[in-house]
Amino acid sequence: MNLEYFIAKRLITAKDYKSSISAPIIKIAISAIAIGMIMMIISVATGIGLQKKIREKVSAFNGHIIISNYDNNQSDVTLIPISKKQDFYPKFASVSGISHIQAIATKAGIIRTETAFEGVILKGVGKDYQWNSIKEYLVSGKLPDFSKELNQEVLISQFLAKRLNLKVGDSFNTFFIKESQNKLPNIRRFKITGIFNSGFQEFDATYLIGDIRHLQRINKWSPDQVGAFEVFVDDFNTIQETGEQVYAQTSSTLDTKTIIEKYSYIFEWLQLFDFNIIVILAVMILVATINMVVALLVLILERTQMIGILKALGANNWSVRKIFLYNAFYLIVRGLFWGNLIGISLLLIQQHFGVIKLNPENYYVNQAPVYLNWGYIALLNALTVAVCFLVLLIPSYIITKISPVKAIRFD
Repeated sequence: MNLEYFIAKRLITAKDYKSSISAPIIKIAISAIAIGMIMMIISVATGIGLQKKIREKVSAFNGHIIISNYDNNQSDVTLIPISKKQDFYPKFASVSGISHIQAIATKAGIIRTETAFEGVILKGVGKDYQWNSIKEYLVSGKLPDFSKELNQEVLISQFLAKRLNLKVGDSFNTFFIKESQNKLPNIRRFKITGIFNSGFQEFDATYLIGDIRHLQRINKWSPDQVGAFEVFVDDFNTIQETGEQVYAQTSSTLDTKTIIEKYSYIFEWLQLFDFNIIVILAVMILVATINMVVALLVLILERTQMIGILKALGANNWSVRKIFLYNAFYLIVRGLFWGNLIGISLLLIQQHFGVIKLNPENYYVNQAPVYLNWGYIALLNALTVAVCFLVLLIPSYIITKISPVKAIRFD
């Protein structure tokens, strides 16, 4: 039998334990640990969730790596075509970790309706376009089909549809200015088959997605000429290394740019979340630890006579310290239990019902995203227990200074 554990258990289950002077302080310590765990779980889950969601959105509409001509670097519009007859297309076999590559082209135009007009960029895509990443942002209608003959189907953002007073099934004219001066613009009439809402304002306010063959005809390109290539990688964490490999394996006339480089202001902002999460974790663990130290000191002072009796009966200092550490561990576990229960419940509510809304102009998402990872939660619990337990060794050292004679007489 573990004597220290047995005595600690009897102390915890004793009737006078709940009515003792230390009871309010113990409740405060348990509450501090629970609140700290709730804050840590929520901050990690929402912080990482926001980072992952924004990364997914940016890559869904741009790919992870963009291969283009050097002339196109300063513009979202592709000017000089690239031949599709490349060693890396349609499969980038020379670089590992690449899941997909697709050809695209972009051209600026003006949508004109009876009541309004808007400047847009038509993003032309073909049969190889990966729609899976776009599908989740579809709010009405269906995805266009470019696998067969040339058609007028397009996908437009909810933002542009509202500004132009358009809906699924409506048709509209788009004017594309010719590079030659004093010539009438090219006119294309498109039909809306679907409306998407990514929450990524920079894309929603500018782009519509249509058939790349329209742009090839407008620009007088051959069917084998495109504006750029979008490359998708398997692991986002290796995007920089993969981007360097892609650059090394492409022609000297082509440039490669990762979305981290293209949207550096977004990813620099996302990096601040890591610092914020670390600060929150440190503060919450510090608060919980201070409360546990106070609670343990009160428990030791309250049981001074018991400590003296145990020492008088032959118990050594470490044995007595273990009794109070077991007691403290029980309080920590109680706090963690309620903290995990409440924290995970709040995250599940947010994940399924989206209670907390965010402004997409500031956060690029419509609601606070949640990333529930049991590994992170287990690590947070283990970290809290380890830090609290190590710090509690310090106040438990007071037990070694307690004299059995004085302790028995202590009142």
